[in-house]
Amino acid sequence: MKILLVNDYAGDTGGAELHMRSLRSQLHARGHDARLFTSTALLRPGDEPPDYACFGTASKFRTLVQTANPWASSRLSHVIDEFRPDLVHVMMFLTQLSPFILPVLRRVPTILNVVWHRPVCPIGTKMLPDGSPCASSWGLACYKNSCLPARDWAPLMMQMRMFRQWRDAIDMFVANSHATRCELARDGVEHVEVLYPGTSVVGARPPLGEAPRAGFVGRLVPEKGADVLIEAFARVVRDLPQAELVIVGEGPERPRLQRLIAESNLSRSVTLKGRLSRAAAERAMEACWVQVAPSRWVEPFGLVAIEAQMRGTAVVASQSGGFCETVDDGRTGLLVPPGEVGALSQALLQLLAQRERAEEMGRAGRERALRFFTESASMDRLLGLYGKVLGDRVHAVA
Repeated sequence: MKILLVNDYAGDTGGAELHMRSLRSQLHARGHDARLFTSTALLRPGDEPPDYACFGTASKFRTLVQTANPWASSRLSHVIDEFRPDLVHVMMFLTQLSPFILPVLRRVPTILNVVWHRPVCPIGTKMLPDGSPCASSWGLACYKNSCLPARDWAPLMMQMRMFRQWRDAIDMFVANSHATRCELARDGVEHVEVLYPGTSVVGARPPLGEAPRAGFVGRLVPEKGADVLIEAFARVVRDLPQAELVIVGEGPERPRLQRLIAESNLSRSVTLKGRLSRAAAERAMEACWVQVAPSRWVEPFGLVAIEAQMRGTAVVASQSGGFCETVDDGRTGLLVPPGEVGALSQALLQLLAQRERAEEMGRAGRERALRFFTESASMDRLLGLYGKVLGDRVHAVA
């Protein structure tokens, strides 16, 4: 089968990009010809390039490009003529490629793999500026709630309307969790399939060491809640002075987090590792008794939770979104209300003060990951969905 993978970005900028590159490799391993089409935005020297690329930008003109990108539609049309894919698998396209690609995709059976809130929220987080969840549908509320400045509101409203008008070009919507499927349903998208992403099978981590250590891996942005974690960890250290916290990741919140660490007298307890390769991040997490995912926003899935469980690490995560589906509360980890410092500190103390409980939860998490969240199982399910889309399109033509 010939499959064209489509995503806004190709570089190592986030989970969607890593997932698409992994998906291309997995499809190749199963004998399929899979190629990746992206924009050139955020591509850096040394990044693995896509097979095909069109213009994209991270400049001040990005709002206009993500609203209407004629270079994307033109280039995609040429690629389809040249490659002649049997199926197109789209992931992210509303931050660079724009809805202009949708009319082009009517020519080919297409699935849209929804992995975040962007199809129903112009900023993609479903969060208000004060960090609370947004319960409004996109529209005038995006301006009234100060989520979008006036200069961005009009073009992004146009973008969202074009997407709604042309989304019948998508043969199948596939959500990465039941939580994401519910978001789509609230915007009028029905008959959505659910496909959990998978993670590669790795060996179990070594037995936990003497130092009670917690770990965090993620972008240092407000919605990921690293500041909430640091505030909670300050309380943990009062009761457990030997506790340590390792934070892996980079982002605009780093200077603020550094100040928070200093102000909380945590310089000896908290280490900011910065950006690491996936292998190096795994090594950093192997010694952790618990991995923490304190997201403020409703995580559509939360890949870090299944990666931690595959390793055999207990998880403490926010009780929202995909984490409610990936973490078995009380068995493979603990779920806490998003943004609640006290609840998070208590959950961390429960595990960092009881090594055997952390080990037990880690073992249960690994069993769960091996049963439900492997790349192989996810790929089997995905290929089944591909077959369904192709079959439905043939039947419709007949």
